[in-house]
Amino acid sequence: MTLIIDGHNLIPKVPGLSLSDENDELHLLELVREYCRLSRSRAEVFFDGAPPPRQSPSGGGLVHTHYIRKGTPADDAIIAFLKQSGKAARNHTVVTSDRRVQSEARALGSPVLTSEVFAGEMIRRFRESTPPEGRGEPSLSEDEVNHWLEIFGSDRDTKS
Repeated sequence: MTLIIDGHNLIPKVPGLSLSDENDELHLLELVREYCRLSRSRAEVFFDGAPPPRQSPSGGGLVHTHYIRKGTPADDAIIAFLKQSGKAARNHTVVTSDRRVQSEARALGSPVLTSEVFAGEMIRRFRESTPPEGRGEPSLSEDEVNHWLEIFGSDRDTKS
């Protein structure tokens, strides 16, 4: 499965992220890369009006980022990407809360998740990747788990 993500639409839906943060795109990409690693999926993330960051976390090819030039909305780039995909568009799940993009994506055969639903899915996936104590090896180091729990908040007792 490939996720087609409207990046600036998703950022305000993810706990701990904010569009006012200078590195909001970089932080989102880190989370999406980890989600893709855990879920064995791929993502195409679109940002409008954002220059590429000076440093980008490695993603092992799971995440491809599209920085759309200022003046062109990411919405148009996402729709164009789906149209260029042809029949393969049905294999792409679009993540956006923008109704026009949702409508166009569905018309092209792509499933749609709202940004709110996908943010919840990411949180659930991160929490599931932390097995109960004494049951198997965690897929993340304790520092990584604590980092994600710090971002998303947790009601579990984390011990260092």
